[in-house]
Amino acid sequence: MPSHPVAPPDVQAADRMWDAYAAAHPEAVTASPEYTVEHFGDSKRLANELLGVVLSGRKRATAELVADFIARGDQVPRIGSHWIACDGDGLPRIIIRSTELRIGPFTSADTAFARDEGEGDLTLESWQREHRRYWTRVSAAVGREWSEDDEIVFERFEVVWPPEHADAPQQ
Repeated sequence: MPSHPVAPPDVQAADRMWDAYAAAHPEAVTASPEYTVEHFGDSKRLANELLGVVLSGRKRATAELVADFIARGDQVPRIGSHWIACDGDGLPRIIIRSTELRIGPFTSADTAFARDEGEGDLTLESWQREHRRYWTRVSAAVGREWSEDDEIVFERFEVVWPPEHADAPQQ
């Protein structure tokens, strides 16, 4: 169990970030006006660590259990959907936009996805080991038992805001 929980997101600050993004990129927002406000991981340390890997440019993919979306009342993302990633203190830092999505079991992760997720030593073996550990822990924390057959959302993304962290200029 993580010792330092992630702080709740600062929703007002996230809304201000979204408004700035919407003013700069109205077409992207019109195409996908919904967004979520969340963090990576299940602890303050992990949220900050994974956000740091995204900010470094090394992480451009993530994976999450479909059951976790359902438990939060969130829809599974779609291509073009946005989420505001917060740090471990709940402060919004970047806006991410989904560029590729698929749903599959644990065994459908491949070497390319593990590399794009940017964690550990970038190998599939490391990805499998750490995600087994993570999903077993987070599932147990809510009274579920994780299985490698559980559906997982495999997502690739780009960072779109703020400009100093964005991957590429948008139209």
